[in-house]
Amino acid sequence: MKLRLKYVVEDADRHGNVRIYLRRNGRKKRLLSEIGSPEFLVEYRAALAELEGQTAKAPAAVAVAPTSLRWLIQRYYGSAEFRGLDERTRNVRRRLLDRLCDTRATPEGTPHGQKPFARLEPRHIRAMRDARAEAPEAANSIVKALRQVFAWAVDDTVRMAETNPAREVPYLKGNPEGFHTWTLGEVEQFEAAHPIGTKARMALALLLFTGVRRSDVVNLGPQMVRGGHIHWTEMKGRKRMTKVRQLPILPELRAILDATPSGHLAYLVTEFGKPFTANGFGNWFRKRCNEAGLPQCSAHGLRKAGATIAAENGATEHQLMAIYGWESPKQAALYTRKANRKHLADSAMHLLVPAERNEDQSVPPSVSHRSGGTKKA
Repeated sequence: MKLRLKYVVEDADRHGNVRIYLRRNGRKKRLLSEIGSPEFLVEYRAALAELEGQTAKAPAAVAVAPTSLRWLIQRYYGSAEFRGLDERTRNVRRRLLDRLCDTRATPEGTPHGQKPFARLEPRHIRAMRDARAEAPEAANSIVKALRQVFAWAVDDTVRMAETNPAREVPYLKGNPEGFHTWTLGEVEQFEAAHPIGTKARMALALLLFTGVRRSDVVNLGPQMVRGGHIHWTEMKGRKRMTKVRQLPILPELRAILDATPSGHLAYLVTEFGKPFTANGFGNWFRKRCNEAGLPQCSAHGLRKAGATIAAENGATEHQLMAIYGWESPKQAALYTRKANRKHLADSAMHLLVPAERNEDQSVPPSVSHRSGGTKKA
């Protein structure tokens, strides 16, 4: 039995467990009853009424002072710059800025959102950043979000602010390597734990042999294959620029796909037969990595592993750009430089041995000879 109810979605927690939610106007509520049961319909109607009721009361919130940071941020939410972001970026940025507005510098202090934005200085934003210094990426996200808010506010067509104080606050140095890059040994360990024919092995092959992001791998399906190539449109940044991609399907990938028929429009589906969300797939794949004894590995790390392997096999920057959809050679250069250093080191290590040393001098001092014996070449 299938129900077609508005606003009902599936999502997966960090353990890969699929849960049912009713999502309405930016809010969601989990539905616990069995799908299709009378109790489920009762719970669905009650949740819908609750969320729509919350939405109706939202405008009656506490008044916001027109000189406050929260007021400025709310104006930013209505800007074309904010609406032009993709949905996921909008949701993440909204949560971050709303949380920042509710944060106090000290337990007794005034929430940041109530403070006048015109008096905000770089030192204040630096303090907001440093409060999250234990998580550099989260700290940098605060700075980045405020830079965007004030960049909009100081524009000549807006003129709500005089300066952009966040622009003078540098980012913290995070992990320069980012996500862990899989090694060949780790790939083989995963393959040993998840043989051909399993969904986990197919997921590994799709990620490694196409180089797609997890936001794209969840949409790939057999209907996208034409003439030995797989065709798709990238999800990342699709509002700013549509990027239609195509790549040949390698024989290694073709063999795994043929051995793992899904019977769905998407290769990778949940246990309910529906496509994964990007986050749900990431959580599910992380669990498969844990089962293989690879807690340090992730889906994104396979994209990096593929680029590393290709670069070490001699791929040029423009070839990497074509495979991974990069618009600038800057990202590709990271991999080619590492590969070139490796090859150069392999070919130059013998130069560490002084040229004038002869074979007699190169005999290790630990080798002993009998008294009066002859040391032969």
